[in-house]
Amino acid sequence: MPAGATSMSARLPKHLDDALYAARLALRFLAGRTLDDDRADEFLRSAVERQVEIVGEACRRALVDSPCLGQALPDASKAVAMRNRVAHGYDTIDHVLVYRTVVTCFEPLADGLEAELRRLRA
Repeated sequence: MPAGATSMSARLPKHLDDALYAARLALRFLAGRTLDDDRADEFLRSAVERQVEIVGEACRRALVDSPCLGQALPDASKAVAMRNRVAHGYDTIDHVLVYRTVVTCFEPLADGLEAELRRLRA
Protein backbone atom coordinates (compact mmCIF):
# COMPACT_ATOMS: atom_id res chain seq x y z
CA MET A 1 0.00 0.00 0.00
CA PRO A 2 1.45 3.42 -0.92
CA ALA A 3 2.44 5.85 1.81
CA GLY A 4 -0.55 7.83 3.01
CA ALA A 5 -3.06 5.31 1.64
CA THR A 6 -5.73 3.93 3.89
CA SER A 7 -7.41 0.60 3.84
CA MET A 8 -11.16 0.70 3.74
CA SER A 9 -14.10 -1.58 3.54
CA ALA A 10 -16.60 -1.48 0.73
CA ARG A 11 -19.08 -0.02 3.26
CA LEU A 12 -17.07 3.13 4.00
CA PRO A 13 -18.77 5.25 1.30
CA LYS A 14 -22.18 4.16 2.61
CA HIS A 15 -21.28 5.16 6.17
CA LEU A 16 -20.03 8.54 4.98
CA ASP A 17 -23.11 9.04 2.83
CA ASP A 18 -25.41 8.09 5.74
CA ALA A 19 -23.64 10.58 8.01
CA LEU A 20 -23.83 13.28 5.36
CA TYR A 21 -27.53 12.71 4.72
CA ALA A 22 -28.38 12.78 8.44
CA ALA A 23 -26.28 15.91 9.04
CA ARG A 24 -27.97 17.74 6.17
CA LEU A 25 -31.38 16.57 7.41
CA ALA A 26 -30.72 17.87 10.94
CA LEU A 27 -29.61 21.19 9.46
CA ARG A 28 -32.74 21.33 7.33
CA PHE A 29 -34.94 20.59 10.35
CA LEU A 30 -33.39 23.53 12.22
CA ALA A 31 -33.20 25.94 9.27
CA GLY A 32 -34.85 29.19 10.29
CA ARG A 33 -35.57 27.84 13.77
CA THR A 34 -34.35 29.50 16.93
CA LEU A 35 -33.29 27.86 20.15
CA ASP A 36 -36.65 28.86 21.61
CA ASP A 37 -38.41 27.14 18.70
CA ASP A 38 -36.39 24.01 19.41
CA ARG A 39 -37.16 24.13 23.13
CA ALA A 40 -40.89 24.53 22.46
CA ASP A 41 -41.22 21.72 19.92
CA GLU A 42 -40.69 18.21 21.28
CA PHE A 43 -41.30 16.70 17.85
CA LEU A 44 -38.56 18.86 16.31
CA ARG A 45 -36.13 18.10 19.14
CA SER A 46 -36.77 14.39 18.83
CA ALA A 47 -36.24 14.45 15.08
CA VAL A 48 -32.98 16.38 15.38
CA GLU A 49 -31.69 14.11 18.15
CA ARG A 50 -32.37 11.06 15.97
CA GLN A 51 -30.29 12.55 13.16
CA VAL A 52 -27.51 13.35 15.64
CA GLU A 53 -27.52 9.68 16.64
CA ILE A 54 -27.32 8.58 13.00
CA VAL A 55 -24.48 10.99 12.21
CA GLY A 56 -22.50 9.75 15.20
CA GLU A 57 -23.09 6.06 14.55
CA ALA A 58 -22.28 6.37 10.86
CA CYS A 59 -19.09 8.28 11.73
CA ARG A 60 -18.17 5.61 14.30
CA ARG A 61 -18.54 2.89 11.69
CA ALA A 62 -16.55 4.91 9.15
CA LEU A 63 -13.73 5.40 11.67
CA VAL A 64 -13.71 1.66 12.40
CA ASP A 65 -13.48 0.95 8.66
CA SER A 66 -10.75 3.52 8.13
CA PRO A 67 -9.07 4.80 11.32
CA CYS A 68 -6.95 7.25 9.30
CA LEU A 69 -10.16 9.03 8.39
CA GLY A 70 -9.96 10.76 11.76
CA GLN A 71 -7.17 12.95 10.37
CA ALA A 72 -9.26 14.08 7.39
CA LEU A 73 -12.44 14.43 9.47
CA PRO A 74 -11.48 15.46 13.01
CA ASP A 75 -15.10 16.37 13.77
CA ALA A 76 -16.16 12.78 13.15
CA SER A 77 -14.96 11.70 16.60
CA LYS A 78 -16.84 14.63 18.13
CA ALA A 79 -19.99 13.44 16.33
CA VAL A 80 -19.47 10.00 17.85
CA ALA A 81 -19.15 11.55 21.32
CA MET A 82 -22.32 13.59 20.82
CA ARG A 83 -24.17 10.49 19.65
CA ASN A 84 -23.10 8.67 22.80
CA ARG A 85 -24.29 11.53 24.99
CA VAL A 86 -27.70 11.56 23.31
CA ALA A 87 -28.15 7.80 23.15
CA HIS A 88 -26.84 6.86 26.57
CA GLY A 89 -27.73 10.00 28.47
CA TYR A 90 -31.27 10.23 27.18
CA ASP A 91 -32.48 11.38 30.57
CA THR A 92 -29.95 14.19 30.90
CA ILE A 93 -29.75 15.53 27.35
CA ASP A 94 -28.62 19.13 27.19
CA HIS A 95 -30.95 20.35 24.45
CA VAL A 96 -29.13 23.66 24.15
CA LEU A 97 -25.87 21.81 23.48
CA VAL A 98 -27.50 19.59 20.86
CA TYR A 99 -29.07 22.59 19.11
CA ARG A 100 -25.84 24.60 19.13
CA THR A 101 -23.79 21.62 17.98
CA VAL A 102 -26.02 21.06 14.98
CA VAL A 103 -26.22 24.71 13.92
CA THR A 104 -22.51 25.41 14.41
CA CYS A 105 -20.73 22.12 13.72
CA PHE A 106 -22.80 20.08 11.29
CA GLU A 107 -22.25 22.27 8.24
CA PRO A 108 -18.43 21.98 8.40
CA LEU A 109 -18.76 18.27 9.18
CA ALA A 110 -21.09 17.79 6.21
CA ASP A 111 -18.65 19.67 3.98
CA GLY A 112 -15.83 17.38 5.13
CA LEU A 113 -17.93 14.27 4.58
CA GLU A 114 -18.81 15.48 1.09
CA ALA A 115 -15.15 16.12 0.27
CA GLU A 116 -14.14 12.69 1.53
CA LEU A 117 -16.86 11.04 -0.55
CA ARG A 118 -15.66 12.91 -3.65
CA ARG A 119 -12.12 11.75 -2.94
CA LEU A 120 -13.20 8.13 -2.54
CA ARG A 121 -15.27 8.18 -5.72
CA ALA A 122 -12.56 9.82 -7.83
